[in-house]
Amino acid sequence: MMASASGVAMHRRRCVISTYLANARGRAACIVLALAVSSAASALDVNVVGLFPSKALVQIDGGALQTLAIGQKSREGVLLLSVDRDSATFDIEGERTTLGLGHARMKPSSAAPSAIVSADDRGHFVTDGWINGMPVRLAIDTGATYISLPASEARRLGLDYRKGRKAMMETANGVVPAYRVQLDTVRVGEITVNGVEAVVTDGEGPYIALLGMSFLNRMDIRREGQIMTLTKRY
Repeated sequence: MMASASGVAMHRRRCVISTYLANARGRAACIVLALAVSSAASALDVNVVGLFPSKALVQIDGGALQTLAIGQKSREGVLLLSVDRDSATFDIEGERTTLGLGHARMKPSSAAPSAIVSADDRGHFVTDGWINGMPVRLAIDTGATYISLPASEARRLGLDYRKGRKAMMETANGVVPAYRVQLDTVRVGEITVNGVEAVVTDGEGPYIALLGMSFLNRMDIRREGQIMTLTKRY
Protein backbone atom coordinates (compact mmCIF):
# COMPACT_ATOMS: atom_id res chain seq x y z
CA MET A 1 0.00 0.00 0.00
CA MET A 2 2.86 2.42 0.84
CA ALA A 3 4.53 1.77 -2.50
CA SER A 4 1.21 2.32 -4.21
CA ALA A 5 0.62 5.60 -2.34
CA SER A 6 4.14 6.76 -3.19
CA GLY A 7 3.52 5.99 -6.85
CA VAL A 8 0.29 7.98 -6.82
CA ALA A 9 2.04 10.94 -5.16
CA MET A 10 4.85 10.84 -7.74
CA HIS A 11 2.33 10.71 -10.56
CA ARG A 12 0.47 13.73 -9.15
CA ARG A 13 3.76 15.64 -8.79
CA ARG A 14 4.63 14.94 -12.42
CA CYS A 15 1.17 16.11 -13.49
CA VAL A 16 1.54 19.37 -11.50
CA ILE A 17 5.00 20.02 -13.01
CA SER A 18 3.76 19.25 -16.54
CA THR A 19 0.79 21.58 -16.09
CA TYR A 20 3.06 24.37 -14.74
CA LEU A 21 5.48 24.01 -17.67
CA ALA A 22 2.63 24.00 -20.18
CA ASN A 23 1.18 27.16 -18.63
CA ALA A 24 4.62 28.79 -18.59
CA ARG A 25 5.13 27.94 -22.27
CA GLY A 26 1.69 29.37 -23.01
CA ARG A 27 2.50 32.59 -21.17
CA ALA A 28 5.83 32.86 -23.00
CA ALA A 29 4.06 32.35 -26.34
CA CYS A 30 1.59 35.10 -25.44
CA ILE A 31 4.46 37.45 -24.51
CA VAL A 32 6.24 36.76 -27.82
CA LEU A 33 2.99 37.32 -29.74
CA ALA A 34 2.32 40.56 -27.86
CA LEU A 35 5.83 41.81 -28.66
CA ALA A 36 5.36 40.93 -32.34
CA VAL A 37 2.04 42.78 -32.45
CA SER A 38 3.56 45.76 -30.64
CA SER A 39 6.50 45.82 -33.06
CA ALA A 40 4.21 45.69 -36.08
CA ALA A 41 1.97 48.39 -34.64
CA SER A 42 4.91 50.77 -34.05
CA ALA A 43 5.88 50.77 -37.74
CA LEU A 44 3.93 53.69 -39.18
CA ASP A 45 4.90 56.34 -41.72
CA VAL A 46 2.59 59.36 -41.60
CA ASN A 47 2.76 62.07 -44.28
CA VAL A 48 0.65 65.24 -44.23
CA VAL A 49 -0.49 65.98 -47.79
CA GLY A 50 -3.18 68.64 -47.24
CA LEU A 51 -4.66 70.79 -44.46
CA PHE A 52 -8.26 72.06 -44.29
CA PRO A 53 -10.46 73.58 -41.57
CA SER A 54 -10.77 70.82 -38.92
CA LYS A 55 -9.42 68.17 -41.34
CA ALA A 56 -6.13 66.78 -42.64
CA LEU A 57 -5.33 64.77 -45.76
CA VAL A 58 -2.76 62.11 -44.87
CA GLN A 59 -0.92 59.16 -46.35
CA ILE A 60 -0.08 56.35 -43.93
CA ASP A 61 2.51 53.69 -44.70
CA GLY A 62 2.43 54.63 -48.40
CA GLY A 63 -1.23 53.71 -48.71
CA ALA A 64 -4.18 55.53 -50.23
CA LEU A 65 -4.82 59.14 -49.21
CA GLN A 66 -7.20 59.51 -46.26
CA THR A 67 -9.10 62.55 -44.97
CA LEU A 68 -9.30 62.64 -41.17
CA ALA A 69 -11.52 64.99 -39.18
CA ILE A 70 -10.49 66.18 -35.72
CA GLY A 71 -11.19 63.34 -33.29
CA GLN A 72 -11.25 60.72 -36.06
CA LYS A 73 -8.92 57.73 -36.00
CA SER A 74 -7.63 56.07 -39.17
CA ARG A 75 -7.90 52.33 -39.68
CA GLU A 76 -4.19 52.15 -38.79
CA GLY A 77 -4.88 53.81 -35.43
CA VAL A 78 -3.64 57.35 -36.18
CA LEU A 79 -5.85 59.89 -34.34
CA LEU A 80 -6.11 63.52 -35.53
CA LEU A 81 -6.07 65.81 -32.48
CA SER A 82 -5.98 69.30 -33.98
CA VAL A 83 -5.34 71.31 -37.16
CA ASP A 84 -3.98 74.81 -37.58
CA ARG A 85 -2.87 76.85 -40.59
CA ASP A 86 0.48 75.14 -41.17
CA SER A 87 0.39 71.84 -39.28
CA ALA A 88 -1.65 69.04 -37.78
CA THR A 89 -1.22 67.25 -34.46
CA PHE A 90 -1.78 63.50 -34.17
CA ASP A 91 -1.75 60.76 -31.59
CA ILE A 92 0.45 58.13 -33.23
CA GLU A 93 0.83 54.98 -31.13
CA GLY A 94 0.31 56.99 -27.94
CA GLU A 95 2.82 59.67 -28.97
CA ARG A 96 1.65 63.24 -29.57
CA THR A 97 3.24 64.32 -32.88
CA THR A 98 2.92 67.61 -34.80
CA LEU A 99 3.66 67.53 -38.54
CA GLY A 100 3.79 70.45 -40.97
CA LEU A 101 2.28 70.36 -44.44
CA GLY A 102 4.40 68.11 -46.64
CA HIS A 103 6.28 66.73 -43.64
CA ALA A 104 6.37 63.09 -42.61
CA ARG A 105 6.95 60.99 -39.54
CA MET A 106 9.07 58.09 -40.74
CA LYS A 107 9.32 54.73 -39.03
CA PRO A 108 12.80 53.54 -38.07
CA SER A 109 14.18 51.43 -40.86
CA SER A 110 17.40 49.84 -42.00
CA ALA A 111 16.38 50.54 -45.60
CA ALA A 112 17.97 53.25 -47.76
CA PRO A 113 17.31 56.83 -46.56
CA SER A 114 14.33 58.46 -48.23
CA ALA A 115 12.23 61.61 -48.33
CA ILE A 116 8.58 62.16 -49.21
CA VAL A 117 7.66 65.45 -50.90
CA SER A 118 4.12 66.66 -51.61
CA ALA A 119 3.06 68.93 -54.47
CA ASP A 120 1.76 72.37 -53.57
CA ASP A 121 -1.46 73.87 -54.97
CA ARG A 122 0.39 74.82 -58.19
CA GLY A 123 1.73 71.32 -58.68
CA HIS A 124 5.31 72.18 -57.65
CA PHE A 125 7.21 69.83 -55.37
CA VAL A 126 8.61 72.07 -52.65
CA THR A 127 10.11 70.93 -49.37
CA ASP A 128 12.17 72.07 -46.40
CA GLY A 129 15.81 71.06 -46.43
CA TRP A 130 19.18 71.99 -44.97
CA ILE A 131 22.29 73.27 -46.72
CA ASN A 132 25.46 73.23 -44.65
CA GLY A 133 23.28 72.73 -41.58
CA MET A 134 21.02 75.74 -42.22
CA PRO A 135 17.31 75.50 -43.13
CA VAL A 136 16.29 76.36 -46.68
CA ARG A 137 13.19 75.99 -48.84
CA LEU A 138 13.84 73.87 -51.92
CA ALA A 139 11.87 73.34 -55.14
CA ILE A 140 12.62 70.06 -56.92
CA ASP A 141 13.71 70.72 -60.50
CA THR A 142 14.81 67.71 -62.55
CA GLY A 143 15.59 70.08 -65.43
CA ALA A 144 18.31 71.89 -63.48
CA THR A 145 21.83 70.51 -63.79
CA TYR A 146 22.90 71.79 -60.37
CA ILE A 147 21.37 73.01 -57.17
CA SER A 148 20.68 76.66 -57.92
CA LEU A 149 20.71 79.40 -55.27
CA PRO A 150 19.85 83.07 -55.63
CA ALA A 151 22.63 85.31 -54.36
CA SER A 152 20.50 86.57 -51.46
CA GLU A 153 19.98 83.00 -50.24
CA ALA A 154 23.67 82.19 -50.66
CA ARG A 155 24.58 85.19 -48.51
CA ARG A 156 22.09 84.12 -45.85
CA LEU A 157 23.73 80.68 -45.81
CA GLY A 158 27.15 82.27 -45.36
CA LEU A 159 28.53 81.14 -48.72
CA ASP A 160 31.49 83.11 -50.05
CA TYR A 161 30.26 82.32 -53.55
CA ARG A 162 32.24 85.02 -55.39
CA LYS A 163 35.34 82.87 -54.84
CA GLY A 164 33.71 80.21 -56.98
CA ARG A 165 34.33 79.70 -60.70
CA LYS A 166 32.47 82.37 -62.63
CA ALA A 167 30.25 81.56 -65.59
CA MET A 168 27.26 83.00 -67.43
CA MET A 169 23.95 81.25 -66.96
CA GLU A 170 20.77 81.53 -68.99
CA THR A 171 17.63 82.04 -66.88
CA ALA A 172 14.03 83.03 -67.52
CA ASN A 173 15.17 86.64 -67.04
CA GLY A 174 18.05 86.40 -69.50
CA VAL A 175 21.74 85.62 -69.14
CA VAL A 176 23.13 86.42 -65.68
CA PRO A 177 26.49 85.92 -63.94
CA ALA A 178 26.73 82.72 -61.92
CA TYR A 179 29.31 81.14 -59.64
CA ARG A 180 30.06 77.43 -59.28
CA VAL A 181 30.45 76.35 -55.65
CA GLN A 182 30.52 73.12 -53.68
CA LEU A 183 28.17 72.66 -50.74
CA ASP A 184 29.45 70.69 -47.77
CA THR A 185 26.13 68.95 -47.04
CA VAL A 186 22.62 68.94 -48.44
CA ARG A 187 19.87 67.23 -46.47
CA VAL A 188 16.26 66.48 -47.40
CA GLY A 189 14.19 64.23 -45.12
CA GLU A 190 16.38 61.31 -44.06
CA ILE A 191 18.79 61.86 -46.97
CA THR A 192 22.15 63.58 -46.51
CA VAL A 193 24.57 64.05 -49.41
CA ASN A 194 28.07 65.47 -48.98
CA GLY A 195 30.05 67.55 -51.47
CA VAL A 196 27.24 68.67 -53.78
CA GLU A 197 27.88 71.05 -56.69
CA ALA A 198 25.72 74.17 -56.91
CA VAL A 199 25.51 77.46 -58.77
CA VAL A 200 24.75 80.86 -57.29
CA THR A 201 23.06 83.33 -59.64
CA ASP A 202 23.38 87.09 -59.45
CA GLY A 203 20.57 89.33 -60.60
CA GLU A 204 16.82 88.75 -60.49
CA GLY A 205 15.40 85.35 -59.46
CA PRO A 206 14.88 82.56 -58.99
CA TYR A 207 13.71 83.57 -55.53
CA ILE A 208 13.71 80.00 -54.23
CA ALA A 209 16.53 77.49 -54.23
CA LEU A 210 16.22 74.77 -56.87
CA LEU A 211 17.12 71.19 -55.99
CA GLY A 212 18.75 70.08 -59.22
CA MET A 213 20.37 66.95 -60.61
CA SER A 214 23.70 67.34 -58.77
CA PHE A 215 21.65 66.07 -55.81
CA LEU A 216 18.84 64.18 -57.56
CA ASN A 217 21.10 62.02 -59.75
CA ARG A 218 21.97 60.05 -56.61
CA MET A 219 18.31 59.23 -56.00
CA ASP A 220 15.65 56.87 -57.19
CA ILE A 221 12.67 59.13 -57.90
CA ARG A 222 9.13 57.76 -57.77
CA ARG A 223 6.02 59.86 -58.30
CA GLU A 224 2.47 58.81 -57.49
CA GLY A 225 0.03 61.65 -58.12
CA GLN A 226 0.90 64.48 -55.73
CA ILE A 227 3.46 62.43 -53.82
CA MET A 228 7.13 62.19 -54.83
CA THR A 229 9.44 59.77 -53.02
CA LEU A 230 13.21 60.19 -53.17
CA THR A 231 15.34 57.20 -52.13
CA LYS A 232 19.11 57.50 -51.87
CA ARG A 233 21.02 55.11 -54.16
CA TYR A 234 24.58 56.00 -53.11
